[in-house]
Amino acid sequence: MKYRVVIFSAVLVLASLTLALAAHVDGKWTATVPGRGGQTSETTFTFKSDGAKLAGTVSTPQGETPISDGVIKGDEISFTMTFEAQGNSIKLLYKGTVAGDEIKFTRTREGSDQPGREFTAKRVK
Repeated sequence: MKYRVVIFSAVLVLASLTLALAAHVDGKWTATVPGRGGQTSETTFTFKSDGAKLAGTVSTPQGETPISDGVIKGDEISFTMTFEAQGNSIKLLYKGTVAGDEIKFTRTREGSDQPGREFTAKRVK
């Protein structure tokens, strides 16, 4: 019985440490995101974390879109964004590494064989 208590306690401590080490991403972040033909667009990311879960929105000149499947693991975050364009549903996959007030992102389009586009978002102060 004592071993179960010790193991349970150890699991709780490790879970707490994992949450404590998770990157702090809550708030607004802005980036100049590369697009087709070398064009760029100003994009604002608004994040809200709840433990390892990440929620929020992506705002572009075309409007605001909620994110899905958001996850935080240490200093890494990932999420998806789905939108409609010309009658097609397009899903973008975002993966980023948080370092202080910057997130270095790679964005890929689901089902595409094109390389991901890289950009850096900066925290809005």
